[in-house]
Amino acid sequence: MRTCKVVVSTCAFGGGDDLYQPIGMVNSSIGKVCYVAFWDAVTLSTQEAEGKLTGDNEMIGRWRIIVVKNLPFVDQRLNGKIPKMLTHRLFPEASYSIWVDSKYQFRRDPIGVLEALLWRTNSTFAISEHGARTNIYDEGKAIVQKHKATPEEVEVQLTQYRQDGMPDEKRLHGLKALAEASIIVRELTPLTNHFMCAWFNEVVRFTSRDQLSFPYVLWRLNMPGINMFPVCTRRDLVNSLGHTRKVKPLTQTNTDSSTA
Repeated sequence: MRTCKVVVSTCAFGGGDDLYQPIGMVNSSIGKVCYVAFWDAVTLSTQEAEGKLTGDNEMIGRWRIIVVKNLPFVDQRLNGKIPKMLTHRLFPEASYSIWVDSKYQFRRDPIGVLEALLWRTNSTFAISEHGARTNIYDEGKAIVQKHKATPEEVEVQLTQYRQDGMPDEKRLHGLKALAEASIIVRELTPLTNHFMCAWFNEVVRFTSRDQLSFPYVLWRLNMPGINMFPVCTRRDLVNSLGHTRKVKPLTQTNTDSSTA
C-alpha cells in the first residue's frame, strides 16, 4: 500500500457484495495503478465459500485483498466510510485515488479517468451530480422514506444545519448542491484531504448517509477545484451490478482500540 501512486479502491464489509473485476485498463497503465479491496472477516468467509480464494499473494484478479480487523463501528455502512473518505491515511505515498462503491464494476482506464475528470478540467476533486434530487432537505425526506435512517436522526442533523445557516438552495458556490457519492476521483492534496476529513466527521457525528452531509461540507469549506460531473458520465465509468446479499452487522463495538 505504501508503493501505490494511483489507487483504485473499494470495500465490502458484512458480506453484502461480490468483487467485480475491473475492465478497460490499457497496457500503459499496468504497473502504475493499484487496485485494493478492503474486506472484513465476514466478507472473506462469504467469498471463500463461493470459491473466491486469495491465495498466497492476497490477490483475486487485479484486486489486492486487505482483510481488516477490529472495525470501530457497529454500523457497517459507517465502517465503509473509513476507506472511502480517508484514502490519504491508508495510502500515504499515493498522489491520486479513485473510489468505487462495491456494487459497481469499474470499466474505464484509471489514468484516462484522471485525465478526463481532473487534468483537463484543472480540478483536484471530482464527484457525480445527484440524478434524482437537488436539495439537501429533499434528500433528508427521501432517506427517511427509504428507511435508510430514522426520522429522528435526520431531523437532528438537518436542524443543526439550519441553525448553522445552511441555505435551502439547489446550487452552492455555483455547483449542484447534491452529489451521488459512489465514485470519487481526487488528487490527494492537503486541501482535498481536509475536505474528506471534514466530510468523515459529519457522517460520524450524524447519520452515515454521506449524500446528506456532502452539501454542508461543500457549503462550509467552499473548496476550489471541484468538478461535479453529470450522471451520464458516472454511468459511463461503471457497470451497476447492485448489492448481492444483505449485510451482516457487527454484534458489538471493539473495546481494545490498541489492536486496531
